[in-house]
Amino acid sequence: MSVENCDHCDAEFGDEEAYLRHLRDEHGDDLGPIEQRRVAGLGDEGGGGVVAYAAAVGALALVGLLAYVLFFSGGGASGGPGGGGDGPSAIGSVHYHGTIDVSIGGQQIDFSQPRFQVRNTGNNAFHFENGNGTHWHGHAQDVTLAYAMGTLDIEVTDETVTYDGTTYGDDSGERAIVEVNGESVDPASYVLQKGDHVRIVANESG
Repeated sequence: MSVENCDHCDAEFGDEEAYLRHLRDEHGDDLGPIEQRRVAGLGDEGGGGVVAYAAAVGALALVGLLAYVLFFSGGGASGGPGGGGDGPSAIGSVHYHGTIDVSIGGQQIDFSQPRFQVRNTGNNAFHFENGNGTHWHGHAQDVTLAYAMGTLDIEVTDETVTYDGTTYGDDSGERAIVEVNGESVDPASYVLQKGDHVRIVANESG
């Protein structure tokens, strides 16, 4: 029995049908022409299913693109979640990964929780998927760290971290660390790259 490896994430499947269903359900907006033809063959009955699925994928992609265009063209000074400039571009044109470690108020944030996963966030530019909370996925260009964290309801600057209504780093008795690959960065201008390790620590010092 052959093993199918997903090109979009680290998942492995023991049979083709399970793999194709995974592609359809988890990566529908990112599939290439060959993958789309393979996925379209699932449950094909006289070709009707192929047309319906292709139309659905196209409609979803169009809705997502329009939503981003409208959101970021009218975002005012904030420029999208986290205030990170104009937001992502060329959504769906790239796919890269990195790792993340976030501790706020003495609590490790678990991004494997369903509320952080792509199906619930609806964010195609930056997200977590397949129940994995340690590896983030980027599917767009110009994804700043501020934008990425903003999609998770975490606001970061080069001096502060705000989460769940509490801001850390704006008082002498607090600390806020925002690093990529061990180096402090300006989240509003730093664009995430393949393999980046994000580390955020925010709490009351001492």
